Amino acid sequence: MAFEQAEGRPEGEAPEGSAEAARRAEAGAKEPAGAGRSVARPAGAPSAPRATPESASALTGPTHPTTRAARPRTAGPARRSDCDVVIIGAGIVGLSTAYAITRAAPGTRVVVLEKEPGPARHQTGRNSGVIHSGIYYPPGSLKARFALEGSAEMTKFCAEHDIPHEITGKLIVATDRAELPRLHSLIQRGREHGLPVRELGPAQILEYEPEVRGLAAIHVGTTGIADFGAVAARLGSLATEAGARIEYGADVRTIGRRAGRVAVRTAGGRVVRARALVNCAGLQCDRVARLAGDAPGMRIVPFRGEYYSLSPARDSLVRGLVYPVPDPAFPFLGVHLTRGIHGDVHVGPNAVPALAREGYDWRTVRPGELAGTLAYPGAWQIARRHWRYGTGELHRSLSKRAFTDAVRRLLPAVTPEDLTPAPAGVRAQAVLPDGTLVDDFLITEGPHTIHVLNAPSPAATASLPIGREIAERAVRLLG
Repeated sequence: MAFEQAEGRPEGEAPEGSAEAARRAEAGAKEPAGAGRSVARPAGAPSAPRATPESASALTGPTHPTTRAARPRTAGPARRSDCDVVIIGAGIVGLSTAYAITRAAPGTRVVVLEKEPGPARHQTGRNSGVIHSGIYYPPGSLKARFALEGSAEMTKFCAEHDIPHEITGKLIVATDRAELPRLHSLIQRGREHGLPVRELGPAQILEYEPEVRGLAAIHVGTTGIADFGAVAARLGSLATEAGARIEYGADVRTIGRRAGRVAVRTAGGRVVRARALVNCAGLQCDRVARLAGDAPGMRIVPFRGEYYSLSPARDSLVRGLVYPVPDPAFPFLGVHLTRGIHGDVHVGPNAVPALAREGYDWRTVRPGELAGTLAYPGAWQIARRHWRYGTGELHRSLSKRAFTDAVRRLLPAVTPEDLTPAPAGVRAQAVLPDGTLVDDFLITEGPHTIHVLNAPSPAATASLPIGREIAERAVRLLG
């Protein structure tokens, strides 16, 4: 399951603001001519080379009907079709965007291309299902804006469409005196956001979670849980009912632009020509941006989050959601406890480098992808700055006893025998060349293109307002 990022840092502790990170995401990479507006677009050095356009026939040849599932490549002319917007990626953000476009501009022809055989196979389908409140995110950030809107909207959407969900509330627990100032900052931020927060002492913590120990805590009343895979599937159904087409098994290989058009060719020979392209490719988003001829100015560095589950005989140790106070020196949440929508309790994650973009275990290694990560200056900068933290994460990955010790800070009663391995997730972390981990959502534009370049947690929570934002941009590109 995909692990979550710390929802932000207490005010004043972030190394730099989200807007600055977004501006620097393209520092040293001048946009191609005609680039449109972005979320905080920096300027700088020359753009990356533009991808070779499709042939003239791909852009101007005859149109053939399409199907919802891509067929294997066959001999003869490539199958082609026209649409207004082509979306790459059928995770929750891509499907929310398709849904939002069909609502904002009925009749707009939308095609979604997804390389997997079904929706939500990566970050969306491998997360812990938490509807985040927005308490951690700095005021003015996209995360704060979209999470605050999205949490209420997601709860309403789940209720309207009979999708399993529950508002549980959560505890953020300080287990060390050094964490108390950060906890107090979070209380203040929660109040600034208008969230229902309650300060708790040790005895009050036990009222919510009898087995959890801490010096102090915050209870956040609006946090919940949901089945985000079911949400993505429903968004896809609503989009197709409104006329969108979703094609699975459609692995995008080349992208060309000519005369106000974008042409996308899949591995199966399918060619889709569109007036605008939306890149919601998650773990592959920077690659897709480069295929389109745009310079993303960042690179996805994959981090795997490894989880355990409490054994059924011991899952009564946790009633709801229990989180540590975020460490301002690193953007991941650390080990937390989450009772999911189906009743199982997930414990974790740690955060270790993945050896492939879709490397869900240590055995999955893709040498070309690994070489690309190791050749990226930003990856070495991360290692230099955070090697102590990273060493601890690797230790917890390789030692169940060390992982259990981390859990015992919050839940002293747990033993190694109580923990069973659970599916891991890989986080698509945008990293700048100087090693800065992009904190905020990052959405940029090029000629006829929109790229979602950083959409970690709370993107699932915020997927409905994110989809509307992208839809508004796409409709403007259509003129």
